Amino acid sequence: MKALSFDGALQFVDNYPTPEPNENEALIRVLMAGICGTDREVMKGYREFRGIPGHEFVGVVERVNGSYSGLVGKRVVGEINCGCGLCEYCLKGLEKHCAKRAALGISGKDGVFAEYVTLPLRNLWEVPTHVADEEIVFTEPLAAAFEVMEQVHVLPTDSVLVLGDGTLGLLIAFVLYQAGVQVTVGGKHEVKLGVAARLKIKTKKVEELQKKRAYEIVIEATGAAEGLDEALNLVKPRGTIVLKSTVFDQGEINLSRAVVDEVTLVGSRCGPFAPAIRALADGHINVKPLISAIYPFEEAMLAFDQAEKRKMLKVLFDFGHRR
Repeated sequence: MKALSFDGALQFVDNYPTPEPNENEALIRVLMAGICGTDREVMKGYREFRGIPGHEFVGVVERVNGSYSGLVGKRVVGEINCGCGLCEYCLKGLEKHCAKRAALGISGKDGVFAEYVTLPLRNLWEVPTHVADEEIVFTEPLAAAFEVMEQVHVLPTDSVLVLGDGTLGLLIAFVLYQAGVQVTVGGKHEVKLGVAARLKIKTKKVEELQKKRAYEIVIEATGAAEGLDEALNLVKPRGTIVLKSTVFDQGEINLSRAVVDEVTLVGSRCGPFAPAIRALADGHINVKPLISAIYPFEEAMLAFDQAEKRKMLKVLFDFGHRR
């Protein structure tokens, strides 16, 4: 099969072995996939991953290795964490914390920048037929945005800052705004901030924030090692910082300010698929303004080059079977 393979360098190959599904797994033909910041960090050495990167996708189940075949021919998205299924975390539905987990295209499992991928059946979600591929492919990052509301109780009086104007930051702002939260997006790029502004979401350039500690909650989605340090400059004493960035370059972090100001730090990553799919299906969250470009998969190397540009939001691969 055709695939993007990473072994210290990214390359497009025509003859990568097609995966075989293990017991109770499905073989999925990928329809569309998206590049995210974590994929770019993988290229820098994050998690020391080798293989096929990519974890945001929509595809069609071609074959199932197991007794349940009801998903064959169905269009699906998939949760990225593959746990052992037996430990205390897996039994609580928290496979993302399983000590033996693999993470699709990130750690221990080939991802979706290929014509085919395998995933456990329990990871798959059938998606509504009326939602286009280029919208439903946002399910995984939108779920990560919904996770913030699952983890942090936001009061009506709270002033909330989303620090970072990339795709994830904007999705988080969309979710908060729909929930009636007083949210501001802080970023560096007028084009990206303009996406939020057109939806009546308040925006500020980073230099306009002036490091004033004005926010009860700061959601750090900068994708940069210095993101936490910036967030500590902006959160109020006894406030909360939600950390969303996964970066290879850790930098130097001085946590004494978090101690002195009694700041709550909340790590946050993967989230619930059900509200994400529902929001896309009902049209409550419009992701189309976040699509900067769609490339045929054969032009994947060019797509990665374009995704590195500051003005770009979501770059998608089209495998030629779009619905």
